Amino acid sequence: MGKYLYDDFDIERLVPGFCPPPQDTSRADRAALDAADAGMRRWVSQAAGPLVPGTDLHRTETCRMFRDTFNPYRPAVLDWPALDPAALARIVALPIWDIAVQTEGKARLRMAAYAGTVSNPDIRCALALNAWEENRHKEVLSRMVEAYGIQLAPVAPYALPGDTEWAYLVTGYSECIDSFFAFGLFEVARRSGLFPCELVETFEPVMQEECRHILLFANWLAWHRAHLGFWRRLRFEARVARAWAFLAWERIGLARAIDGDGDAAAPDNNFTLNGAQAVAAEAPTLRELLALCLQENERRFAGYDQRLQRPLTVPRMVRLALRLLPRGKTSAPARRAEGPN
Repeated sequence: MGKYLYDDFDIERLVPGFCPPPQDTSRADRAALDAADAGMRRWVSQAAGPLVPGTDLHRTETCRMFRDTFNPYRPAVLDWPALDPAALARIVALPIWDIAVQTEGKARLRMAAYAGTVSNPDIRCALALNAWEENRHKEVLSRMVEAYGIQLAPVAPYALPGDTEWAYLVTGYSECIDSFFAFGLFEVARRSGLFPCELVETFEPVMQEECRHILLFANWLAWHRAHLGFWRRLRFEARVARAWAFLAWERIGLARAIDGDGDAAAPDNNFTLNGAQAVAAEAPTLRELLALCLQENERRFAGYDQRLQRPLTVPRMVRLALRLLPRGKTSAPARRAEGPN
């Protein structure tokens, strides 16, 4: 093991002063696992009054939420269930694994690089923990592809971003987009029964962790905006608009790649949209899929303090799309034939 697992990512070097959370090397019992899982899904601040973006209270409680909801699962002791030949073929055929590992590899580095520039110790520590958890996601995926013999394309060494704020903005907004659709697709996969329930259960903590990540990003964004003067705020909003335009263009490129018209190894596009038609025997209609994504997004955020900011842009766009889509059968794109990646 280790072909895709080990590299030189060092969070303590990138964010001096950050101490990674301690890791128990033993296998926790079911009660401990259930308690950790419940704890990462529900959190309400004990502070009274509104959490106004930009205030010390908002910052403190945002970072407290992220610390308190940490789940100490260890990728090294996750169980990878044995798969029958048909299930294994479906897993291997999903066109997502190269992009999956590369995306997490880049996300951890971009978040750590930005965290290293932040002077506020609360925010700095929360963003560093976010980067550490992204590295853990990469480890989960790397161990999975090793366990099931999934071959990945060679990848160049990950490079530190030159513009750390831009890299963090793009990464944060990318996760807001991709996690929203991933929540729905994960539920489609769970309901379809095409993948063993043990495998779905193994990935469940990773999915909820993504919810925490974008909750942190939304609140960092509100806090950061509140501390910018007029001209710096104008510059920042221009960067936000540019990030959305960049991500929209990137996803057009992804769609072309999936259709066979672009670069199949587009490494910057998040993997959660790639396998939409491969997780169920009968693909949902576009309306059904969007409605399910919206429902799952709301369910995953429901346990966190309602005074915290939520990512709103993608849910609002999807609600608008649902109002505009015809009520009849609006099918999602035809499912691709299964085959080797």
